[in-house]
Amino acid sequence: MSRLHIERHNVARIGWLRAAVLGANDGIVSTASLVVGVAAAAAGTAEILLAGFAGLAAGALSMAAGEYVSVSSQADTEKADLAREAAELEADPDFELNELTQIYVGRGLDPPLARQVAEQLTAGGALAAHARDELAISAVTAARPLQAAIASAVTFSVGAALPLIAVLLAPQGYVAWGVILSSLLFLGVLGVLGARAGGASVGRSVVRVVSWGALAMAVTAGVGAIFGATV
Repeated sequence: MSRLHIERHNVARIGWLRAAVLGANDGIVSTASLVVGVAAAAAGTAEILLAGFAGLAAGALSMAAGEYVSVSSQADTEKADLAREAAELEADPDFELNELTQIYVGRGLDPPLARQVAEQLTAGGALAAHARDELAISAVTAARPLQAAIASAVTFSVGAALPLIAVLLAPQGYVAWGVILSSLLFLGVLGVLGARAGGASVGRSVVRVVSWGALAMAVTAGVGAIFGATV
């Protein structure tokens, strides 16, 4: 007796995974950089926390708005392409059938088989076939603005909270170093989680995330130390 074989592909997570990783990474890096810059300017713990919480609130809202606007633009483009394709199917179905056939020929099918496949898929849903094989639009990869906005805002807030916790736990006089070291650790963990969720190389992901985070914190620390003012 055969059993149903269910496959789970990482691409199904792309809608929320990209926004989540971006949000968490930006939350850690931007807040840690802000905190390190303020700490380098010899500010007190209260001022550091105030700047950090302000950065958390502003960043979460900015990330949510930015993701929603950008992904909504993608969704609008997809809808416009689908509407155009639907009009073309209605105006000249024979041309669209030939176009679909040539797509399958280009992918390696013999012309007679490509024609048969195109005819069967057209009969089952012409617009869906053209959306998937001509426009590369599918239910898995379709833009979801609200999902991206929520994932980005939530993960940014979580990521931004981590350097602030480090501020509270770091010994007096070692706030900057405490935030730097803990944030690099957080970024490394994020790199591992993001790579495992997306099926990518763990080592490459960790190096990429940690390197850029270290560079951002180094720059802001330098700015704070040079100008002696909050960044």
